[in-house]
Amino acid sequence: MKLVLLGPPGSGKGTQAEKLSKEFNILKISTGDILRDAVHSNTELGRRVKEYLLKGRLVPDEIILDLMSQKLGNLKGFILDGFPRTLPQAIGLEKRTDIDFVVAFVLPNTTVISRLSKRRVCIKCGAVYSLDANPPLRKNICDRCGSKLRIRDDDKKSTIRKRFLVYKRETKPLEDFYKKKKILRYLDGNGSADEVYRRLKKLISNKV
Repeated sequence: MKLVLLGPPGSGKGTQAEKLSKEFNILKISTGDILRDAVHSNTELGRRVKEYLLKGRLVPDEIILDLMSQKLGNLKGFILDGFPRTLPQAIGLEKRTDIDFVVAFVLPNTTVISRLSKRRVCIKCGAVYSLDANPPLRKNICDRCGSKLRIRDDDKKSTIRKRFLVYKRETKPLEDFYKKKKILRYLDGNGSADEVYRRLKKLISNKV
């Protein structure tokens, strides 16, 4: 199965990708994964990526696509979490590999804002908590390492609204792109992670 998960920030696609990856032993890949791997590899391409990141600039689509191609190789199955993000990335990806199925997570803007504003991240080990779904045992203290938890700048309400607008402008058009290819399915992203996962598995049951 070659699967793409689309959805706005806070839609839960990362959580669902992890669940699918573990249950069906399929590699999960995100843009963040390949950029981190590239920097750590210290190859010529990795050094170019590092330059962009250090300058706070977006890594060009062509570089991301080259990195993604290297990562995908001849894999018979994978889950792409939040990639492609733009139409040029989707077109470039199509030239490099086939996609079997695309799932777009659907949920209201108000739900996205509520979820992300209740997210807390450990300043030391990076563990992620939700004050609703999986709160820490002690307020603002990480269960794993005992360090303090914080709200990421990306999860502040004003920033969330901007990220949602960027998603609608840059990524939402991918739905029409994949709909024309008849591989797009919509998924209700409301409810607990387990509820959404049951719906997701049912939706892709003939693909795994």
